[in-house]
Amino acid sequence: MTTAELPGLYTLFNAAALLHIILGLILIKKGQKQAHIASMVIALLFSAAFLGCYLYYHYTIGHVRFAGEGWTRPVYFTILFTHIPLAILTVPLIIMTVIPALRQRFDKHKRMAKWTVPVWLYVSVTGIIVYLMCYVWYGPPIRA
Repeated sequence: MTTAELPGLYTLFNAAALLHIILGLILIKKGQKQAHIASMVIALLFSAAFLGCYLYYHYTIGHVRFAGEGWTRPVYFTILFTHIPLAILTVPLIIMTVIPALRQRFDKHKRMAKWTVPVWLYVSVTGIIVYLMCYVWYGPPIRA
């Protein structure tokens, strides 16, 4: 695998995490706690794999510029500029949600999850959209 192929891979990891977050939500609503835990652990592993590949790619390649033109630019940058700060916020939110669960403080876990899950879902979905816009629909991006 080349470095240039990493965005596709890390987007697959992101999509797999997204599916497991949704599955985990469905499972906990059905009262299937063990299955919920398994699904959320898998989501965390895929998210960690995503983050590792993403950071390695941008460390190696550097900054890339969106190649789209016209009306796609403000759409792309609106999505990107909401995605970035929320993506940064997601890491501490996930930690603050997982730690109470590990300590079996499910009241705190549930309270934090109400904030974490929508942000994590939004970041996952918009991350996939950013990838599609930057690398598939209007790409390849321009190396800065």
